[in-house]
Amino acid sequence: MSYSGWILLTASLVGVSCGLIGVLLILRRMAMMADAISHTVLLGIVVAYMATRELSGVHMLIGAVCAGLLTAVLVQWFQSRGVQQEASIGIVFTTLFAVGVVLIATQVGNAHLDVKHTLMGEITFIPWETVALPLVGEVPEAVAMLALVLAIAVAAIVAFYKEWKITSFDPALAASLGIPAVLMHYAFMSLVSVTTVASFDAVGAIMVVAMLITPASAAYLWTDRLSVMLSLGAAFGALSAWIGYGIATWLDTSISGSMAFATGILFAASFLGSPRYGALSRLRKGIASRRDPAASDSAD
Repeated sequence: MSYSGWILLTASLVGVSCGLIGVLLILRRMAMMADAISHTVLLGIVVAYMATRELSGVHMLIGAVCAGLLTAVLVQWFQSRGVQQEASIGIVFTTLFAVGVVLIATQVGNAHLDVKHTLMGEITFIPWETVALPLVGEVPEAVAMLALVLAIAVAAIVAFYKEWKITSFDPALAASLGIPAVLMHYAFMSLVSVTTVASFDAVGAIMVVAMLITPASAAYLWTDRLSVMLSLGAAFGALSAWIGYGIATWLDTSISGSMAFATGILFAASFLGSPRYGALSRLRKGIASRRDPAASDSAD
């Protein structure tokens, strides 16, 4: 595969995995948790590096998952003490992210880990860091990691589809049916953490947040069916990667930044053109109802 092909494949895997997880985040009204976890995993990565002095390996995933779970636990704890959810998220993620930044500056300044890399990633370097896989051969390490994480995310969503659906729409009903809502919540936070850290090195925190929130929000405007929403979220994530790469090539600018911008373009198109919830559709319905109130009442 060509150099550009590996970059596009990497970004597409990020878009698909984040798009799937992002739909559940949106339905659970936890969009800002994506922003929080995408930043606080930095602390887990830094601590894992300090413990092993290795910049790659399963310990990075373990450290990131622990940081993500710590974020979820602290946010939940503050909420139980009467702090509003938005304030809890803001307090936890800024504090933990700041600790990670301080540790980078004071403890790991000589490693290939800095604040710019944290925010923007290094997707242009992805094709050069390869790993040998059986039956496949040499592939970029990030592609192998992202493919594994995507497989885990798809398997988890398919295996517990009913549980995710009920706990997302009606946690009280889930509890009455005996579904362990708290366990599902922390399992989901683990999925978010794993997906975030797998994407973190390649595309940085900015694109991770964009891919987790914006494609899912665009999908939400098109349908009320969870299965269709998940498919659209994944498709919009992948499409954003391709459009963003085209913009970056055309303008000779940041690839990750352009892909994040592309998610906004797709959301704007969905916000305007969605046949059910789009602004243009609502405008047409409003004009039609003013012209023919009786037809509007019969339609209702």
